[in-house]
Order: sequence, then structure tokens, then C-alpha cells
Amino acid sequence: MTMVKREDVILNATENMVYHKLKNDPSGHDWFHIVRVRNLAVELAHKEGANTFICQMAALLHDIIDDKICQDSKQASYELTQWLYSQDLAIAEVEHILDILENISFKAGTGLTMKTLEGQIVQDADRLDAMGAIGIARTMAYSGSKGRLIHDPNLKPRENLTLEEYRNGQDTAIMHFYEKLLKLKDLMNTKQGKMLAQKRHDFLELYLAEFYAEWNGKG
Repeated sequence: MTMVKREDVILNATENMVYHKLKNDPSGHDWFHIVRVRNLAVELAHKEGANTFICQMAALLHDIIDDKICQDSKQASYELTQWLYSQDLAIAEVEHILDILENISFKAGTGLTMKTLEGQIVQDADRLDAMGAIGIARTMAYSGSKGRLIHDPNLKPRENLTLEEYRNGQDTAIMHFYEKLLKLKDLMNTKQGKMLAQKRHDFLELYLAEFYAEWNGKG
């Protein structure tokens, strides 16, 4: 196979595998989220001069071993590792992809800094999809899938959360804005990512202002 053909074959196989695993996810981590993150990652990769193949692979796979949607993330990681080695990938490529997947998650802001440009790009792309209009829709979908309230004014945002508190605490959709979404702008890695994040961050703030006005019965 030529290099281009090899990459196309692997990407097609990855798309098919991920689509069938996530197509019915109701929590905002579905196939269309994957497509958006991939598209953003490609855009950022072109701007930043990164390896677009690694960025696409990591973007396609970034939720496959996430403990938010996996009952057993260790088993999922093992199965994915075996699957990657069954593809026509170099060992260094597999290790690079897995390193990105293992460190991409927000994890209450406790996640590790990405070591490679490709990791930084995919992390930025994933975070961008948690912001703006799409981010709001995904927050509501995720909260609904977990049986959480939209808002409870008696609950206040928590600071310095452990991962367990972040995953399992008494949360609402609106609280998630303060515990994650509004923090993402300052956690972006790349110049282009920061530029895109500012617009989406501004929209989050506009939405919250309107939300509180309507919550309090104002026209």
C-alpha cells in the first residue's frame, strides 16, 4: 500500500468501528460529536502544522475509552489497544494515539498536559465542542441522560474537585457551566484553538445571562 492508501484504509476502518459503538449514545458523545471533533482537529492541524493522520485517528477514538461512557474503561482500553495493533499501524503511531486518548479528558481540570502538538490539537477540538451553542446542547443532553436537574439555585459551584466528586457529585446542567465549560477558554493549548474558544465562551456567557433572566420570570 502507498502511505496515502494505508492511512485511508485505517481511517475508514476506524470510522466504521466508532460509528457502530457510539451511534446511539444519548449523552452528547455520539457519532456526530466525533465528526465535529475530527473536523475541528483537521482544521487546527492544518493551521498548526501537525500530523493530520494522528489527529484524525485520535479524534475518532477519543471517547472510546472514556470512563464517562464506558462501564469498564480498563477493559475498553485493552480492547482498543488490541484493535489498533491489528491495523497496519506502526508501534510509534499506536503509542502516540493511545497517549492522546489517555490524557485528553478534562477530569475536573486535573488532566495532564498534552506532550505532543497532535495531542494538544485533539484536546482543543474536543473542548471546543463542549463550548458555544453545541456545548450547551450537549450539556443538556448529558444531564438528561444522567437524570440531573437543569438548575437548582440552592446548589453552588464547587471548586478544587477530585475526579470522583466531579463525576459523581450533586450536579445540575447549569452548575456544569461553572465547573467545566467556562473554564475551558483558559485551558486551550493552541493559538488557533484559543481564538475559536473566545467566540464560543462569549456565547456561553450570553446564554447564562438570558437563562437567569427567564428563570427569574423576566421577559
